[in-house]
Amino acid sequence: MNRALPLFISTFASVAAMTTTHAETFSFDRDATGALPAGWRSGVTGRGSPKWSVEADASAPSKPNVLKQSGSGFFPWCVRPEVSLENGYIEVKFKPLSGREDQAGGVVWRWKDGDNYYVARANALENNVSLYYTTNGRRNTIKYVDAPVPGNAWHTLRVDFAGTKVRVSLDGKQYIETDDDHIVGPGAVGVWTKADSVTLFDDFSYGAASAR
Repeated sequence: MNRALPLFISTFASVAAMTTTHAETFSFDRDATGALPAGWRSGVTGRGSPKWSVEADASAPSKPNVLKQSGSGFFPWCVRPEVSLENGYIEVKFKPLSGREDQAGGVVWRWKDGDNYYVARANALENNVSLYYTTNGRRNTIKYVDAPVPGNAWHTLRVDFAGTKVRVSLDGKQYIETDDDHIVGPGAVGVWTKADSVTLFDDFSYGAASAR
């Protein structure tokens, strides 16, 4: 057994408990199709023309709607700008559909603006999970880990974060556990893609939580 793990969990739980943001889940099923979901904001880090919209999809984990990114750009994002969460969790179901350059689905947290935030993503073309911090519009790698990410299939991506502690899980399995202090303080949460990824998202949730 990893002797550092109990200390990690204890520290994580203590810091996470300081966050008071309530949990919330979005299935996009009450939003009008063809437009952004209510209360969300979209954009891109760098150049590009992303297209985020609620669409009906028969494969949605919670039918009938999903949030779809079908445009392109360096790093398209779509966030809940009124959220102010420093410690807790973020989770989403995503389905990478296509993309010649990339087939990515990700989540962002401690999002200050379109140029400053954390992002974790899974990539169906590369079969890996990765963690980054973005500052002044530049994405910086923290860690890559190989992981199976079949395309055209639904996956669950989750990040637990508290203080400098970050844990990234895909489909119920933890792939990354690390410390990083580049982005501090509360921020918004949301979803993210890369390049020409066409990706579906559903059942987006966030909130304060102790470590699982």
